[in-house]
Amino acid sequence: MAASAEASEIMSRLLRLGILIGAVYGVLQWLGRTAGTSRAERRQPLPGDDVIERPMFVTMHATTIGAGPREIWPWLAQMGWHQGGWYTAQWVDRLLFPANLPSADRILPEFQHRAIGDFVPDGAPETGCGFVIEGIDPNHHLLLHSRTHLPAAWRRRGAWLDWTWVFALERRGDARTRLLVRSRVRLGPWWAKAAYWLAIVPADFVMTRQMLRGIAARAERRLDLSIASTASTAGAASAATQNPTSEGAR
Repeated sequence: MAASAEASEIMSRLLRLGILIGAVYGVLQWLGRTAGTSRAERRQPLPGDDVIERPMFVTMHATTIGAGPREIWPWLAQMGWHQGGWYTAQWVDRLLFPANLPSADRILPEFQHRAIGDFVPDGAPETGCGFVIEGIDPNHHLLLHSRTHLPAAWRRRGAWLDWTWVFALERRGDARTRLLVRSRVRLGPWWAKAAYWLAIVPADFVMTRQMLRGIAARAERRLDLSIASTASTAGAASAATQNPTSEGAR
């Protein structure tokens, strides 16, 4: 009797644990697909939606940034491995991508003049991993397209992937911008789809959230520095006007 009761209690605890894990995972799946977006944003068309017409997975994330598109765009333009980076937190890079350099905290002029067809690396050259710029409209959107974001071992086993990643900027008022990020993915075979659904979709919540925070912090900090510099220059000019000095006056 005692053994039966103990076994029943263990099963009950395992069941509750399973329900809790399932609930947490369900929340992470939902956040991985939709975090920060409204229903209207998820339904609106974005550049690149026509590249992959019948995606198996669609994720979308968004944030509001206290800066205009012109302050945000340079950070998007220079994204890439050992270029501007991807603006995730340093602990994420150290844990998951130890070969990555820290993301840039300044504008890099050499990566500001992107064009359709340019290759944006997302790994060491020997991996061949990266994106091709499929569409670009400065201060409005950047559309990246990849068929290379799979481990080499997976590709040797016949895995394939087709992925678009768009960053769209929508001005909201004088000093705010909505940054929308949408992924559309097709891949196979079945085990690659299962791995993507189980691991990548929930992880997308963490990674993209970190990226959006990194971009927002950099754009807003740059705007604050620009405003402070303008105010300082204006103050100095005003002081010089109010206190003129000339040889005649002396």
